[in-house]
Amino acid sequence: MEADDALDRLLCGNRRYVAGHGEHPRQTRERRSEVTGGQQPFAAVLGCSDSRVPPELIFDQGVGDLFVVRTAGHVVDDVVLGSLEYAVEHLGVELIVVLAHTDCGAVAATVRGGSADGHVSRVVGAIMPSVDRARGQDGELRRRAIICNAGMVVEMLSSSEPVLALRVATGSLRVVPALYDLATGRVSVIP
Repeated sequence: MEADDALDRLLCGNRRYVAGHGEHPRQTRERRSEVTGGQQPFAAVLGCSDSRVPPELIFDQGVGDLFVVRTAGHVVDDVVLGSLEYAVEHLGVELIVVLAHTDCGAVAATVRGGSADGHVSRVVGAIMPSVDRARGQDGELRRRAIICNAGMVVEMLSSSEPVLALRVATGSLRVVPALYDLATGRVSVIP
């Protein structure tokens, strides 16, 4: 599925979810059986690990429809890159959505500053450049940092050599930042 069609399908599913009219497609016993032979997701979603932001639900999709990678603050490391490269190169995904959300705890912790214990410091360290970029912009710092973080992750993925950057350059991959509003359930593409 081409990237624009995949994005339309996701946003249509989100409109159903917001309206409370989810179809809950492809979630049957038969669908489970269909996908045992392989997967053909139409999009990949890199989202936050936050339990309130389950991509399959908020986009009203079914088993095998989405290739989902989740980390705190949708922080990217080599394992995340390898996972997304696999989705693009081996599963034919042409759309990656970087799904941020309002009230992100990882971004809020980074904005607050202070020390982070254990490996959480790596999450904070990865998000800090987004907070720094957001400081010079208008609006509430935490919200701007959330949006900046999504944008910087899109930049990182789009320039990741060798697989993703090449696909973006040739037009066979689109990487899109989006924001999920916890209060409304609505997903908006970030301009």
